[in-house]
Amino acid sequence: MHTISVSNWQGPFADADKSAALGALERGKVLYFPNLAFVPEQSCQDLFSSRLADRKTKNVSYNPATVAVKGTLASERERPVLQAMMAAFSATAAGFVLDLLPRYAGHIERARASYRPVEIAGREYSPLKDDKRLHVDAFPSTPTRGRRILRLFCNVNPAGQPRLWHIGEPFEALAEKFLPALGRPMAPIAYLLAAFGATRGRRSAYDQLMLGLHNNVKRDAAYQASACYEELAFPAGSTWLCFTDQVVHAAIAGQYALEQTFYLDIAAMADPASSPLRILERMTKRTLC
Repeated sequence: MHTISVSNWQGPFADADKSAALGALERGKVLYFPNLAFVPEQSCQDLFSSRLADRKTKNVSYNPATVAVKGTLASERERPVLQAMMAAFSATAAGFVLDLLPRYAGHIERARASYRPVEIAGREYSPLKDDKRLHVDAFPSTPTRGRRILRLFCNVNPAGQPRLWHIGEPFEALAEKFLPALGRPMAPIAYLLAAFGATRGRRSAYDQLMLGLHNNVKRDAAYQASACYEELAFPAGSTWLCFTDQVVHAAIAGQYALEQTFYLDIAAMADPASSPLRILERMTKRTLC
């Protein structure tokens, strides 16, 4: 973890902080901002309730392109307040990332944001949907075709409770363990999934391998029981940022968090060779995307 003590969502930020943030992020570190709090408006206090979540989904989602909010049982009165909170957070997070990491400007897409009002601890899901298990992110229906998955999280818990994560081994070490069992990506399957609308576009060979890593790591009970990890507790009022396609992580406990997802073209990286795409290409000796 790399700590940066900024307290403002808007720059300008010191050149030393921007340089350190870029280097640590691309090396697979979690950037931690202990003094950077997102404070919802007073009108949002009724939104701190687990009843807002649609139990068919884990989180409430916000699409900045359509301003639509989904996955919630919010009342007719609460829904516009929820939408306004998530829109404000999404815009704030996007501005912060561009100010802190100006190198990525023009090559980064703001995707969906989420609100997570349900306590993680005690929730039971199938292994593939259980984020309490160590994993790297890969989205079954949204192929990235080599783009990075960058995610920013804020703990907005009004009772001051921390959000607990486990951080596992480096990505390349994980891939060395699981890659040999994945087999060769199957292009016909990717074409069929796209043709029938099961995926938003065709999965590349890279997407197939990343999804295989995600699934096999989560399913491997022996690995989950024996893997080494570091425990991190993110206090209420703190923010953290990382490439979740590279950082092996698990969300163990916590309630009330906001999250913003971005997709980044690897050509914008200072060190594209450190990306999962390039690592897997070196390991397989193949062009994957």
